[in-house]
Amino acid sequence: MIDKSTINKMIKLAEKHNVRSDPSHDITHLKRVLANAVFIASKEGADLDVVVPAAIFHDLITYRKDDKRSKNAQAESARLAGRILKRMGFKKQKIKSIEYAIEVCSFSKNIKPKTLEAKVLQDADLLEATGAISIMRTFASSGVMQRAFYNERDPFCKNRKPNSLNYSVDLFYDRLLIARGRMHTKTAKNLALKRTKFLIEFIKQLKRELRVFS
Repeated sequence: MIDKSTINKMIKLAEKHNVRSDPSHDITHLKRVLANAVFIASKEGADLDVVVPAAIFHDLITYRKDDKRSKNAQAESARLAGRILKRMGFKKQKIKSIEYAIEVCSFSKNIKPKTLEAKVLQDADLLEATGAISIMRTFASSGVMQRAFYNERDPFCKNRKPNSLNYSVDLFYDRLLIARGRMHTKTAKNLALKRTKFLIEFIKQLKRELRVFS
């Protein structure tokens, strides 16, 4: 297991690359994903020497979701992580495993990981798309992107496909409410269950409040 001083050093290195203008991908996001990853890895028997650096460096490069470069963020993060870890003296095979976990972490690309460590990282990051924290992150991103809260004519996507680039509530339908179904490990699925129920209750309450204006 990587010692605490090395973990702290990696966190500080990651913080240097952190985009402070986007609260949904700030240093607290990194730390939550790290905590999720360590918990899941410990339960599932994954290699923490791979999981920990992958979690810390999984978002070294981030772009707004409406930026065309966003599709390349994971690959760029993986390459940068590899260079950093090489300078820190990590073994080549470990670096390859860490890079792979980061490369396949993206939700939008929906890549099924081949290694347990990559599954753990994907699950740890996916947990950020569930529960109360996912609501906070969704609307934080909306402020950055200047995205509308909801489509006034059809707020809950009854007669149209979700368009989360334009409407915040649409993200519930193409990410938040389906995140649990993308989980790989039993540990993550169990953690996501209560969080998903909370999201459903949030949507129910929002429907009640918007009904006043319909």
